[in-house]
Amino acid sequence: MKHVKQEFNKDSSDCIALLGSTGSIGTQTLDVARRLGLRVCSLSANANIKKLEEQTREFRPAIVSVFSQEAARDFKVRVGDLDVQVVSGMDGLIEAACADDAHTVVTAVVGTIGLLPTLAAIALGKRIALANKETLVCAGEYVMNSAKEHGCEIIPVDSEHSALFQCLCGENPKDIKNLILTASGGPFRGMTHNALINATPEMALRHPNWSMGKKISIDSATLMNKGLEVIEAVHLFAINPDRIKVVIHPESIIHSMIEYTDNSVIAQMSEPDMRLPIQYAITYPQRCSSQISELDFSKYSSLTFESPDFETFPCLRLALQTAGISGTACAVLNGANEAAVDLFLQGKLGFYGIFESVQAALSHIGNVVNPSIDDIIEADRAAKDFVYMQKN
Repeated sequence: MKHVKQEFNKDSSDCIALLGSTGSIGTQTLDVARRLGLRVCSLSANANIKKLEEQTREFRPAIVSVFSQEAARDFKVRVGDLDVQVVSGMDGLIEAACADDAHTVVTAVVGTIGLLPTLAAIALGKRIALANKETLVCAGEYVMNSAKEHGCEIIPVDSEHSALFQCLCGENPKDIKNLILTASGGPFRGMTHNALINATPEMALRHPNWSMGKKISIDSATLMNKGLEVIEAVHLFAINPDRIKVVIHPESIIHSMIEYTDNSVIAQMSEPDMRLPIQYAITYPQRCSSQISELDFSKYSSLTFESPDFETFPCLRLALQTAGISGTACAVLNGANEAAVDLFLQGKLGFYGIFESVQAALSHIGNVVNPSIDDIIEADRAAKDFVYMQKN
C-alpha cells in the first residue's frame, strides 16, 4: 500500500490558546503550531519575558497574559509597536484561555493556577489539551462533570494519559481490566533510601529521558509525578484507583498500556518526545505526519520492566493511598507537594523532606467531602501555607 502523507485539516481547529508558553510544554507546543501552520490566539507566561516577547513577535496573538502586573507593564512597553492586548493577573489568564477564536486551549501552566482558566474555557465548550495535571488532581470530579455539562472535550497531553487515550480508541471502556502507567524511574532508579538521604536538587534534575521543567523533574525523581498521574487517570477514565497499575519502564518507549478483560494488552509506543502527544491532542481525531523520529526497534535489544520501590520512593505510595479518598485530600497532597518541591529546590528541605512535609500536611489538614471550588482552592492554599510555615 502506498503511503500518503496526511496533512492537518485546519478548517475548524486552526487556532489555539496557549497557557504557559515559555515553559517546556509551551515551547514544544509552539514547535507543533509552527510546523502545522496553526494560528495562536493568545499566549500567557509568568516569567521569561524576553522569550515571551520573541514568541509574541513570531505568532502575533491577539492577547498576551503576563501574570505579574509589574511584568505586564514592562511587557506592554516592549511590544508597544504590535497590535496586542496585554492583560495580567488571574482575570488576564482567564481572558487568554477564553480567546474568541481559540478552538483548543493548551493548558501548560504549572500548579493550581491553571484550574480557574481551564474551567472558564470548559464553560465555553472549548477543547482542552490538558497538560496541567493539577487541574484534575485537585478538582477532578468537578472538572469532569463541568466538561460533560458543557460538551467539552478534554484530551490529555501527558504522554502516559495520551497513550491510554489512544489505546482506548475504538474500544469499549467497559472492557478495561486495568490501566498500566509506565514510569521511567527517574534519575534515581535502582538507588536505595540511604543513598538518597543527601540527594541534591542538581542530582534530581538530571532526568535520563525527558526534558522537563524543574518542578515536574523533581516530581519524577520522587515518583510523586506518577502518583499524581494515577489520580488524573482516575478522573479522565472514570476508573477505580485499584485498577491502575504502575510499572517502571526505563526505556520510555511504551508510554502506557491497557489490559482488557480478555487479558490482552494494547500499548502505545514511540520515541520519548512530548511533541507527539501535544500534536495528537490538538489534531484529534486526525493523525498527521510529525517531526519526531521514527521508532527504530533495531536500536533496542530489549524493553525492560520493574516494580516500583515504595520504600525508596514513599511519595508514590502516599499518592496512591490518597487517590482513593474523595474530597479535598488530593488538593492537599498536591499543594503540599508544590510547596515542598519549591523548598527543596531552594535548598531549604532535604529530598525525603518532601515526603515528610506532604504526609504531615495530609495529617494536619482536614478533608472536606463534596467540596466547592472555593473549598478546593482553600485546601491547596492551606497545604502550601502549612509546609512553608513548618520551615520558618
